[in-house]
Amino acid sequence: MWNKVRQETDQDTIILQIPNSQGEFYEDEQTTIISFDLSKSYIGFVKGIYHLATSKVVFVDNYVGLLAGTPFHSNVECVQLWHANGAIKQFGMRDPSISHRSNRANERFQTVYNRFTHITVGSNEMADIFKEAFNTNNEVVLKTGVPRTDLFFDEANVESIKAKLEDLYPQINDKQVIMYAPTYREQELNDPDIHLDLDHLYQTLSDNYILLLRLHPAVKHQYDGKYSGFVIDVSDYSDLNHLLLVTDILISDYSSIPFEFSLLEKPMIFYPYDLESYRQERGFWEAYEKLVPGPIAIDTQDIAQLIKDNQFNLSQVREFSQIWNKYNDGFATQKLVNSIYEIDSLIPSGEQEDPSYQPVSNDS
Repeated sequence: MWNKVRQETDQDTIILQIPNSQGEFYEDEQTTIISFDLSKSYIGFVKGIYHLATSKVVFVDNYVGLLAGTPFHSNVECVQLWHANGAIKQFGMRDPSISHRSNRANERFQTVYNRFTHITVGSNEMADIFKEAFNTNNEVVLKTGVPRTDLFFDEANVESIKAKLEDLYPQINDKQVIMYAPTYREQELNDPDIHLDLDHLYQTLSDNYILLLRLHPAVKHQYDGKYSGFVIDVSDYSDLNHLLLVTDILISDYSSIPFEFSLLEKPMIFYPYDLESYRQERGFWEAYEKLVPGPIAIDTQDIAQLIKDNQFNLSQVREFSQIWNKYNDGFATQKLVNSIYEIDSLIPSGEQEDPSYQPVSNDS
């Protein structure tokens, strides 16, 4: 988003950078970077609040609690980019945990959601989810596609990223790449259990496969380095989507990663080892078994056998992608910038944007 705004407009851009934030930014004549961390810079934090309150356009990609207490000027566009292209588990005002919050806390959450004047989506299904999660309506939904998916359509950039990863992790060059990317459990943030029998996977798969271990960024972990010729811990690598480009088989559970990975039309295995408890605690937008586009494994032995037998139905993955990536065409960022900044810029020749896409007005 930042690069496209710089390319298409003459607007000054302020990057409020929080700890562990992803993305490569640098300052220039249009860009100022501010450390938005009260524990490190009181002045930077105050400046950040000022810019939130006075900017004409605000882009966010998550829940930002400060928006509840930050008054906007009139006609401000607050665009929710979100950090996922789809959703399995419930969130927002449909998160079961809200029953344990006070009414005041729930009102604060809703105040933040009400700040979003626009929410980008890649599918009608995700539009419906956001409307329920944020208690909002069709007027705020932008069917431009999700900017983070543009990468998957940029062939030159894809090849460049793959080459860099092959240099960084030379072990993957002659092997099939499996990536295990589970969602995080709050009770395991400081002491995660990956629930995989690495010894069994090593014994059965190491001749032909490499396993990338990608734990959630919020998880504090320390991999012991065992099976270093087979397991590569990539949890600290900054951009997950880069890793997806070199992944041949994805293993996940309730994460949103499969929604983007499905654009590559590659196999997926779903390993929800705590399915019933997670269903009760977090809830799903629809029946898990019906939603996921791949086989469900019950243990590590099951995972290994699925991989060895190549038991995958890629037509199921393609159908899943067609539903959840309906508006993702490689030009989501361009369409969003065109809408927000009212730019009369055509999508490149030969590409057709969805007919339901309509530019927004700054008066909306």
